[in-house]
Amino acid sequence: MEGKTVVSDVADRLWGLVEPYVAAEGVELDDVQVVGSGSGTIVRVTVDGPGPVDVGHIASLSRGISRLLDAEDPIDGAYTLEVGSPGLERKLRRPEHFAKAVGREAKIKIKGSAGFESFRGTIAGVNGSGFIVEIGEESRRVDFQDVTSASTIFEWQQSPKAGGRTS
Repeated sequence: MEGKTVVSDVADRLWGLVEPYVAAEGVELDDVQVVGSGSGTIVRVTVDGPGPVDVGHIASLSRGISRLLDAEDPIDGAYTLEVGSPGLERKLRRPEHFAKAVGREAKIKIKGSAGFESFRGTIAGVNGSGFIVEIGEESRRVDFQDVTSASTIFEWQQSPKAGGRTS
């Protein structure tokens, strides 16, 4: 558990370094994760914008963040930097992520007194230390601290072919 705290401290420090830079570049810092250790350390920086963040912008941000981290040297040893956008199925790790997902369907796994429980539902709102999820006709409040994993669900809907027959 102590290793997780160290990683969290590093991620918090990185957030403070990276956030002003990406804001100046016109995007929002969505998440910073540090996973692994030693030469296998990976720094994942996720950015989001009002519209899609294209590959060219991601590449430019990656070069800028890399130079920033090289200059500040906040991580001991070697690491791999990954910069990306949340994608269609976004992981929900922070309260802000749940707020952005209001109205979207999500799969959620929680740990409760009876063990782990998984379910799907629509994020209906965020309040205080948790969120409301609608599962069918039922509304349920979930505390952020009980969530072990959550992500939005993208359902691909095939469009009818142009000029195709209808029945």
